[in-house]
Amino acid sequence: MAYLKKYGLRLLYTFIFIIIALVIMTTLYYFNIIGNGLHKVLKIVIVILSIFINSFILGKNAKERGYLEGSKLSFLVIVTFLILSLLTKQPLKVRHLLYYVIILTTSILGSMIGISRKKD
Repeated sequence: MAYLKKYGLRLLYTFIFIIIALVIMTTLYYFNIIGNGLHKVLKIVIVILSIFINSFILGKNAKERGYLEGSKLSFLVIVTFLILSLLTKQPLKVRHLLYYVIILTTSILGSMIGISRKKD
């Protein structure tokens, strides 16, 4: 049960941060405060930053094998994104696969950095 709670909370925090940040950014874009190019880049950066921060926290709380903690979190995020894209009937493209690889790499890197920064 603790396993589900740990990853469930991190996944919930990831999506809450993503939703809040994207709503703020979209509001700024709607009122022409940020441009189209910056909007496209910030959408990707927000998701990657959220996943990195949450995997970093998971890595700090892990006892060993930080890369495994990050890969578990990224697996949950990728499966959630895949389910959402299938529900909206978007076709799977190569750029989506590249995006998922970037998410996987970011999450693993974040948890590895988190476990190396852990105070013993």
